Amino acid sequence: MTEQRRGNARRASAGTSVREEVGAALARLYDLDLSDEHGDLDLWLALAARTGGPVLELMAGSGRVAVPLAAAGYEVTAVDRDPAMLARAGAAAIATGGKTARRLTLVEADVDGLRLPGAGPFRLAFVALGSILLLPDRGAQRRAWETLAAHLEPGGVAAVDAWIPDGADLAGFDGRLTLDWVRHDADGRTVTKTSCARYDPTTGTVEITAMFDEGRPGEPPARWVRSDRLRLVDAGDLAGMASDAGLDVEAVGGDRDLGPLGPGADRAVVVATRPTSRGRRRRRS
Repeated sequence: MTEQRRGNARRASAGTSVREEVGAALARLYDLDLSDEHGDLDLWLALAARTGGPVLELMAGSGRVAVPLAAAGYEVTAVDRDPAMLARAGAAAIATGGKTARRLTLVEADVDGLRLPGAGPFRLAFVALGSILLLPDRGAQRRAWETLAAHLEPGGVAAVDAWIPDGADLAGFDGRLTLDWVRHDADGRTVTKTSCARYDPTTGTVEITAMFDEGRPGEPPARWVRSDRLRLVDAGDLAGMASDAGLDVEAVGGDRDLGPLGPGADRAVVVATRPTSRGRRRRRS
């Protein structure tokens, strides 16, 4: 190998290690950020109990939902494109117990156009915690519903939970810097999260930048930055996507208890089923 090639290889290796370090840090901080987010577990456990599994979760992240489902006895396939997130899911499953780890299958893949060879069909397939908003456009969100539908057996259930900001929320997304929280992680570091968001009404998107500063007393802090672009939807959008994917919309709730969707609801939860008959006429938007 020439010296130039060796230099290129070293730089490529260094670039990979930096990306892996950043990915691992952001995955760890993601878990800390959502350490008090448990409000949706009852929904997914109830749907799993209704269907009996197996279960497919798209955009599963670090296994916040998938691991408890596996621990509850369901066979779970968790799909995410971030290897650092999946590594944390695997570690969490192992820490929970050997049976949990055996019930959990982790798949590193993009959900757009996903087809899992030899997997399923599933009785429950879902996207949790507004992750569908991270997909780049309405077409990708529509295809996520198609992916859910394609992996269900007849009579199976698909569900999507999405955040629906109101006018007051959107008015506050003007680029101002906000202190979200100060927490302590398991290794004794103090972590501060600040963020800023900007709403673009012409595209229906929210750009969010989160900054995590962490360190131990007397040490200089390290800063990690994550930026996301959310493509907003409403309940009607989600229900229409489900119907266009060939599913029968069963419920559109305004909360995780599937209560009525009305004024003041800050999220939409759409539950749909795959028809058992092939002759159903699909809705057209």
